Amino acid sequence: MTRYEAKYIIPRSRVPEIRAFIRPFCRPDPFTHGDPPEYTITTLQLDDPYYSLHNAKAFEAVSRFKLRARTYGVAGAAPVFAEVKAKLEETIIKTRVAIPFDAWNKELVFGVRLPDFFQSERQEIDFLQFRRLAWEIGAEPKVLVRYIRESYVGTVDQYARVTFDRNLQYQVTGSWTDFGRSGLWRGMDSAEAQGFGLPYSGVVMEVKALSYTPVWVMDLVERFELHKSGNCKYSTAIWREGVFTGYPGTNAETEEALVNL
Repeated sequence: MTRYEAKYIIPRSRVPEIRAFIRPFCRPDPFTHGDPPEYTITTLQLDDPYYSLHNAKAFEAVSRFKLRARTYGVAGAAPVFAEVKAKLEETIIKTRVAIPFDAWNKELVFGVRLPDFFQSERQEIDFLQFRRLAWEIGAEPKVLVRYIRESYVGTVDQYARVTFDRNLQYQVTGSWTDFGRSGLWRGMDSAEAQGFGLPYSGVVMEVKALSYTPVWVMDLVERFELHKSGNCKYSTAIWREGVFTGYPGTNAETEEALVNL
């Protein structure tokens, strides 16, 4: 899917107002539960040994991508979604394919046999794209990111989504399959961790649409005086970890790896 995406850091106190504003244009995501409608996301971020995908964001590369495996709720309760999220200037191109939780592992990614559980040729192609990129960069687990997402989908547009992410946490990992069941989570949604010089710890609000921006989204941005921020949860986790153990660093090897990416 090709789409437009904008992120905003907002104080928690503003969420109810924005929630009320979007109500005529959105409904709760059908995969959420409760009021407000939420679910938990856990994402395994993959990168090469030199953190080239992270550095592509840090250096604001015009063309870059993320390689990740995402699941929902309690680990094991939902499939793993192997995702490629590419960005070319302001355009987002995302592919993802569902994999049974117990089938997800390193051998699946780096094996040569195509598994037989995919439901369509499209799913096979998307998985092979994920596998190709993993092979090319020598992907390995780096960080798990977990948060609670309040999610809404548009009702008056072909595609629109508004989400609010809170309780952002991370843990460094070397496991392909643990998904946070045995590690220590650290918070990363404090004002300090988000690093935007704001006087509050914020909620990450995302607005997603197709190539055109709906009028109500433009009204939303103007009404609440929202300002875009390039928040990347993976990079925030890497920078935050530097507070405790020392940032992995950018050196000649990482710069060369980024140039060749």
